[in-house]
Amino acid sequence: MLFLLPPSETKLDGGSGTSGLDPASLSFPQLSEVRRDVTDRLLALSSDRAAMMSGLKLGPRLADEVDRNRTVEFSPTMPALARYTGVLFDPVGVDELDEPGWRWAHQHIAVHSALFGLVRAGDHIPAYRLSHDSRLPAGSLRSTWSASVASVLAEVVDSGEFVVDLRSEGYVTLGPAPRPGSVFVRVVSDASGRRRALNHFNKKSKGLLVRRLLRERPELAGLDDLLAWARRGGIVLEPSTEGELVLVSESLLGASGLGAPDQTTGTGPIR
Repeated sequence: MLFLLPPSETKLDGGSGTSGLDPASLSFPQLSEVRRDVTDRLLALSSDRAAMMSGLKLGPRLADEVDRNRTVEFSPTMPALARYTGVLFDPVGVDELDEPGWRWAHQHIAVHSALFGLVRAGDHIPAYRLSHDSRLPAGSLRSTWSASVASVLAEVVDSGEFVVDLRSEGYVTLGPAPRPGSVFVRVVSDASGRRRALNHFNKKSKGLLVRRLLRERPELAGLDDLLAWARRGGIVLEPSTEGELVLVSESLLGASGLGAPDQTTGTGPIR
């Protein structure tokens, strides 16, 4: 089973001391040509600071992100699951992972990067700034990535691996997962007895779900196994519409001690 995460805008600087991206070391080598194309276009844009800040929708306080992109080929690298920070990735607790945890993560977790496409948790990547809706020369990222990423995900499913899609909808447009063979997860609140979609706690709940997976490392052959594992752990993860699951945030947030969402974070009722 492959759990597919969105990236984060925020990333750690630095790395393990090994400098320079090794494209050949990244998982899913079918994406190598597109990775090279996107990297070249990012480097071309980074030669013009004003153009890059406009294309990446960066304000003056984020001007340093341009320098990150200018050195992306030579910057220190670290595992992707450790590189990303923020609301989704902080609860994962990668600093607590032991070697078996990292092995499970690399096998079962992938992040969908706007720069590198799909990368597995242990793939070493540099810090960079690029989002699904960033504007690069010579075409949108959606038109650049969609067919290639969708093809790789189809290969994953064809190999017998089930895909659990925890991405944001913006990243889904950069390469949809095939159905059957995958499910898309929506996070909801059920605090008032009426399920509502969430924003901030959407990401945190996904991070806590990944945390539980990494610490328990269940053997999951398919969707039924995932749902059974969730039930045993008190996680409310249920089929919704065809091809979708709902994850009730309170079933993770309460147990984590991080607090349950209130209705001000809702984005509307689930229908």
